Amino acid sequence: MDVDVETVAVWGGELGVLQGRLRPYFARRETRQRAIAYIKGLLSDIPRKNGWQLAEQAGENTPDGMQRLLGSSVWDAEAVRVELQTYIVEELGETEAVLVVDETGFLKQGPFSAGVKRQYSGTAGRIANCQVGVFLAYASRRGHVLLNRALYVPQEWINHPARCQQAGMPDKLPFATKPELARQMLEQALKDQVPFAWVTGDSIYGGDRRLRLWLEDQDIAFVLAIAKDEPLWSGFQQQRADTRLAAVPAEAWQRLSCGEGAKGPRLYDWVLVPLPRLMQSDTIQHALLARRSLSDGELAYYVVFAAAETRLQTLVNVAGQRWKVEECFELAKDEVGLDHYEVRHWVGWYRHITLVMWT
Repeated sequence: MDVDVETVAVWGGELGVLQGRLRPYFARRETRQRAIAYIKGLLSDIPRKNGWQLAEQAGENTPDGMQRLLGSSVWDAEAVRVELQTYIVEELGETEAVLVVDETGFLKQGPFSAGVKRQYSGTAGRIANCQVGVFLAYASRRGHVLLNRALYVPQEWINHPARCQQAGMPDKLPFATKPELARQMLEQALKDQVPFAWVTGDSIYGGDRRLRLWLEDQDIAFVLAIAKDEPLWSGFQQQRADTRLAAVPAEAWQRLSCGEGAKGPRLYDWVLVPLPRLMQSDTIQHALLARRSLSDGELAYYVVFAAAETRLQTLVNVAGQRWKVEECFELAKDEVGLDHYEVRHWVGWYRHITLVMWT
């Protein structure tokens, strides 16, 4: 592969910044150097980013050092993630940014990897033996990156403390649904004063009424996907989303782009259906947003909480940010080995994912 001198200079400069920012979080020089070597390996063109190949890329004869980095070495993955978050805010931060919640699967063999079970994986498009990670992405006009991560642990694991202990999980880890994990990460973003104005996500999160109510209580605007049968209140009446949409006249639909795709603007027909609440303030709006495909008429539904004066195009733009996290997953898996790890323990999962997020 031919790489120009300017690109090499940029890479060298970024690695210099990386080393400087990570220095305080690795007390031992050997551990810090291995972490940098690990990240360099993730950025390299080796086909698999597992322990053996990362070790070979770093000039080491065995994967023992890389395994220690993810396992027994002393460093705090959460502190390293917070430093990454600080860097992201410095480089990409905007008050109108969107936080995107989504999950992705990591296919695994055997029953020993922390949180693994047969469950639906969007990666595989089917029920498969996998781990599932819930992620928070940051999307602004200046770029989009993964900001936070949480490993989903099924209830059957929580019911067997010995199994959790064997996988290195924290003692008495409480069960948390995927929307609850999303809320925890959103709470952390608020606590850390990450600048953003909107939250969006798929129907796993939009269909969780407790998450929606919490966002409203925090006065956080959102455009969250929901299923067509999601019950929605308007005044004293509750109806399914698709039932409400059926009453919308044909002329109410507007053709708008929700962002640029690989083949140009992502054009759809859109309509906004107000859902006035009892005693609702004039300054906010609750609404159903619907999207219709131009090719086959397929419908998608979103529930909206926003300032009353928010334009339809703005809501459409926020809905379109969901693709940004999918782009993050695709790039991280295809280019830097997000799903190439071979660790089984809780700590190893968080450490690998955190180092990948730095790339």
